[in-house]
Amino acid sequence: MEYMKLGNTGLDVSRLCLGCMSFGVAERWVHPWVLDEERSRPIIKKALELGINFFDTANVYSDGTSEEIVGRALKDYANRNEIVIATKVYFPMHEGPNGAGLSRKAIMSEIDNSLRRLGTDYVDLYQIHRWDYSTPIEETMEALHDVVKAGKARYIGASAMYAWQFLKALHVAEKNGWTRFVSMQNHLNLLYREEEREMLPLCKEEKIGVIPYSPLAKGRLTRDWEETTHRAETDEVAKSQYDATADTDRLVVERVAAIAEKRGVPRVQIALAWVLQKEPITSPIIGATKLSHLEDAAAALSITLTSEEIAFLEEPYVPHPIIGFK
Repeated sequence: MEYMKLGNTGLDVSRLCLGCMSFGVAERWVHPWVLDEERSRPIIKKALELGINFFDTANVYSDGTSEEIVGRALKDYANRNEIVIATKVYFPMHEGPNGAGLSRKAIMSEIDNSLRRLGTDYVDLYQIHRWDYSTPIEETMEALHDVVKAGKARYIGASAMYAWQFLKALHVAEKNGWTRFVSMQNHLNLLYREEEREMLPLCKEEKIGVIPYSPLAKGRLTRDWEETTHRAETDEVAKSQYDATADTDRLVVERVAAIAEKRGVPRVQIALAWVLQKEPITSPIIGATKLSHLEDAAAALSITLTSEEIAFLEEPYVPHPIIGFK
């Protein structure tokens, strides 16, 4: 495993981050394909054996049960001082007023709830899951600063927003002497490259660590176009993200397959190698429901695509509608 500093910090994170949305109680989540605790634990253990020290979850994943499963597994299998736990806040966690968003009340309540479920005194990275249009960004940034100063989070990060919003948050923090975002968790893969226009250059300029989600486009980059899976058939989020651009995306998928066949490696390694070589990416977030998913992802670290291969992969891409945030 390789390790990098997360943005402009001294924090060492593995070049792959295990996304933990796949773990939880299916009956308490929108995705019926999530793994229960018994099936989740071997995957978390395997990630640790491969040298992955970076684990990303969220309070909303399976109604908090993802945090519970991850917390118990890491307590059993890992040294807390050597692992990096990231979680997120924004989406509704209970009905009624103040059950969602990024108000001071919501943040202060949800950080404590996340810590309780994770079974830890602090998280290493506390992220806002989306931009809250109904709360002043000043209120959000000050509350996050207070979370850090209280010792409940080591760093803060953001996810899925417009570049102007992210820059505004950075400016507000700097102007007031508050804790600054150190990372951006955004949507990036060979089928969705809109973040290359503004967000990635902004993060490079501001020395922000980039930890993109869906680097394999929910698996679409890893299999024949006609092939389907239980997740592909039931994941309504993925359908909303990719179905509208299927005709052009198919060309990209075919090129991933062509290079993979030429090199004699699984397609996942080619698609992931492309993300790993994109600046300023720190750690792509990989989801895994099988041990082989982790092994294939780790093998991608040894692949260096040539400039000709990168150009071949990127050439069919056409502009896509903005997806993933409001």
